[in-house]
Formats: sequence, structure tokens, C-alpha cells
Amino acid sequence: MYSHDRFRNLVYGMALALMIGWILYIGQNVFVPVIASIIVAYIVAALARRMQLLPVIGPLLPGPVRFLISILVIAFIITGFVLLIIQNINQVIALVPQYQASLLRIIQGLAVQFGFETEPTWATIRRDVFGEIRLQSLIGSTVTSISVLVGWVFVVTVYTAFALAERRIFARKLSRMATDPADSALIGQIVDTINDRIGDYLAAKTFVNLVLGLISYVVMIAIGLDFAAFWSVLIAILNYIPYIGSMAGVLAPTAIAIVQFEGDWSMIATCFFGLTLCQVFVGSFLEPSLMGRSLNLSPFVILVSLTAWGTMWGIPGALLSVPITAILVIVFSEFQGTRPIAILLSRSGKVPPQRHPTKASPALLAVDEDEDV
Repeated sequence: MYSHDRFRNLVYGMALALMIGWILYIGQNVFVPVIASIIVAYIVAALARRMQLLPVIGPLLPGPVRFLISILVIAFIITGFVLLIIQNINQVIALVPQYQASLLRIIQGLAVQFGFETEPTWATIRRDVFGEIRLQSLIGSTVTSISVLVGWVFVVTVYTAFALAERRIFARKLSRMATDPADSALIGQIVDTINDRIGDYLAAKTFVNLVLGLISYVVMIAIGLDFAAFWSVLIAILNYIPYIGSMAGVLAPTAIAIVQFEGDWSMIATCFFGLTLCQVFVGSFLEPSLMGRSLNLSPFVILVSLTAWGTMWGIPGALLSVPITAILVIVFSEFQGTRPIAILLSRSGKVPPQRHPTKASPALLAVDEDEDV
């Protein structure tokens, strides 16, 4: 009988997971901006909390001032990224003919080196390799994608502002989610754990990515790579994506270097190995020293979650895969039925002891005197 109940629960759980996955897939245009705004709100809150640790001025800054400074910093970074994209797309369009001619010469040189009878032309390359792809159509679709990205960033910014405004009354809402005060306290403890671990992870990861983008910019500007500022920002963003982001952050600028420095393999090698050294320094030394293994996620689980969320939501899903999976592990570890799943997803098989409902704190149960009855 017990085994029958376990099998039934397993079937119900799998069916529920499939339904939730399908809802998340078809509703990605709604869910992705909402979750992204919550992640940005975590970063803002974590930066404000860490700002208090600054020597001399940190303890003197009131909480609202720290939050305002954090919001302004994040807004400045997002605005700068959008403006950088808009500025660089015009330069890319202007340099497309030059890159096209350079790529053609490289392919023709390879054709001669490997003994092909006729040297290819751009028309034959486009016909035989790229099929019906039109360069101008590709540029047009890229511009359209950038316009969508700008709109998406605006929506996320608005959602983030409202999410931050809700923080002050969130504890009161939690206290009213359950009729039992002990259950409300347990919910509050779980949310506090998520806030601390995810917030600290995102703040440290953001700082690490900024350092990576800065040192990568120094390498690219030193060799004279086109669009060095754009690539440095893109490298910083891609580093949120585990494993694949680091490779893309090296290969994409190197591809541009191949076209820009055609035949100058010393410059191309300098670009590739310079950016690789930046990734190794950040991934092997800086990031472990600042973050350690704070999220307690198995590398294999990170890779699987990257594939799953990336399949459902594309690049936004890949960027959000680690925080979402870490939140799921924290929540799963607090319930007896899902705790084995949290253990399987963890790095070492060790998860924090399961909390038990405790007496709610007076602050959590406090009700405003002016509450409507």
C-alpha cells in the first residue's frame, strides 16, 4: 500500500511538473520580465545592504539613501548598456561592407591554400553556404531585435520599481498568508534565507562580472579591437550564464578579430589568449574567493538547469537559470516530501536542517493600527 501511494504521488508530481513547465513555456512573455525584475530587485537590495559595510561612510548612510544610491547605480548601468547598443549598431552597419570584403579574402586565401580549382566569390559563398540569407535582411532583423530588447529592458525597469516599492509591506503580507502564526513565521524564515543567499550571490556575481568586463576591455582596447566597449559589456552579461557564457565571451570577440586583423595571427592569438586569461583569473581565483560555493548547486545540475531554462525561455532563461534553481533547492529543502530532491540537486548532498514552525516574531505579526476592518 505504501509503495502504491509513493508511485501515485510520483505520477502526480511528474504530471504537475509537466503542466507547470508548459505554462512557463507558453507564458514566457509574462513570466520572464517579472522574474527578471525580481532578480534586479535582489541585486539592488544586496548592494544597499553591502553598502553599509563601507568604511567610515557606510554606517552613516540611512537605509533609504543606500537604496537610492543602489537604484541609481543599476539604472546608470542599464541605461549605459542600452545607449551603447544603439550607438554601436550604426557603426556595425557602416563597417559591414569592410568586414564582408575581409571575410571574402580570408575564404579565398583558404581556398587557394587547400587547392580548390576556383576562388569563391561572395555571391557563390552566399549561394552555397548561406543559402537564401540576405545581409541587409539580417541587419534589419538585428535592429528589430535590439528594439525589442530596449522595450524589454524598460518593462523590467518598471516592474523592478514596483517590486522595490512592495518590499516594505511584504513581511505583513507574509504574516497573513497562513492562519497559523507558526506557519507564517516559517514562510518568513524561508523567504529570509532566499533573500540572503540569492541576494549575496547576485551582488557578488555582479561585482565579479564588472571586474571581468573591465579587464577584458583593457585587453581589447590594447590590441585595438573594434567595439571594445560593447564587447566588454556583453562579456560581463554573458558571464551570468554558466560555462557557455565564458566560452561565448572569448569566441565572439575573437571572431571579430579574425575579420578585423585578417592574416595577422599574432593579434588574433593575443585577443584569444588575453580574453581566456581574463576568464581564468576571474573564474579560478576572484570568483571563488568572493563567492565560494554559496549556492550549493551541483555542477551537473547547473548544466541541466541551463539547458532546461534556456530551452524554455532562450537567452533570458539561461541568464536566470542559476538563481531560479537555487531558489527551488532552498524551498524544496524545507518540506519533507521534496527534501530528497533538494539533496540530489545540491553539490555535496548536504542541505540545511529542515526548519520547523516556530513561534512567530512580534514584528511579523504586527498589524497597523489604521488597518481597515
